[in-house]
Amino acid sequence: MPDLFPLARPLLHALSPEQAHRLTIAALRAGLGPRFDLPADPILETQVFGLDFRNPVGLAAGFDKNAEVVAPMLRLGFGFVEIGSVTPRPQPGNPKPRMFRLPDQEGLINRLGFNNQGLAAVAERLARRPGRIVGANLGRNKDQTDALADYREGVRALGELVDYLVVNVSSPNTPGLRALQGRAPLSELLTGVTEARAGLRRRPPLLLKIAPDLTRQDMEDIAAVALSSGIDGLIVSNTTITRPDGLPPGLASEAGGLSGRPLFDMATSVLRDMARLTERRLPLVGVGGIASGHDAYLKIRNGASLVQLYTALAYRGPALVPAICRELAALLRRDGFSSVGEAVGADL
Repeated sequence: MPDLFPLARPLLHALSPEQAHRLTIAALRAGLGPRFDLPADPILETQVFGLDFRNPVGLAAGFDKNAEVVAPMLRLGFGFVEIGSVTPRPQPGNPKPRMFRLPDQEGLINRLGFNNQGLAAVAERLARRPGRIVGANLGRNKDQTDALADYREGVRALGELVDYLVVNVSSPNTPGLRALQGRAPLSELLTGVTEARAGLRRRPPLLLKIAPDLTRQDMEDIAAVALSSGIDGLIVSNTTITRPDGLPPGLASEAGGLSGRPLFDMATSVLRDMARLTERRLPLVGVGGIASGHDAYLKIRNGASLVQLYTALAYRGPALVPAICRELAALLRRDGFSSVGEAVGADL
């Protein structure tokens, strides 16, 4: 099926971001999404966390919160898909409006607040998922005071249904969540979560997703805890609560997390720092502002073993995914690398 996004974009952007997203999910569920049959390219194949990835380009959490369109998104050419964030109980999220486009900057501000259908609904869908690599991003309910209880419940519910799990402590839209990135609470949380994983028959890799809005001490603490906790990797990074110069003043004042192109430099800087602080002993997933193969390549050269994107799809459409893969492969060959793994951390 051809890519209809150039025709559909004016219609989608005439709607609110959330309406456009719901329409996109409905179209994908109805089988109206394109399929890009990318030929396998050995230079893009990579093994991370003991998993074999067809290519290192993944769909970030947030697009398919409820695991409704895993197969259609994999057909776009993604090497892996991450669903969620999902919380134990369904919740509606924050009051609307809660998503805002920044078209000139190819960015988004959102304060969705973990709106999702809950673990039971997501687990039912994941039980029927395709055989390609799928991860699940776990959050806690807004009114839950015992965060560990929610994350443990997520591990038990989804751990045997996916290829990897993500503990998300970095969304700015759930009160108190980012406080879990502190050294003591993070150590306690990851200890409890890894214990829950140990009780599963099949133990998936466990990753931690962190914010970009971190001090040097924050990063040092996270690196130390990550290395000692037994987790398998870090996702760097979530959205930012900062507002770089040049954003429209009316939108810059909206609360929430900023994603897309304005996040690229900040997220890549934190990625580079975390690669150094973890002494490259943990695989990193680079997220934030990727909109081209060159962007993905820069993340990889700065320490990312895998990359993820989401916001750029809203502006450039699904054909972006195979375009990134082709450009990334060309850049790797141009610089004399024989694999993605060889390029990881080349600029460190």
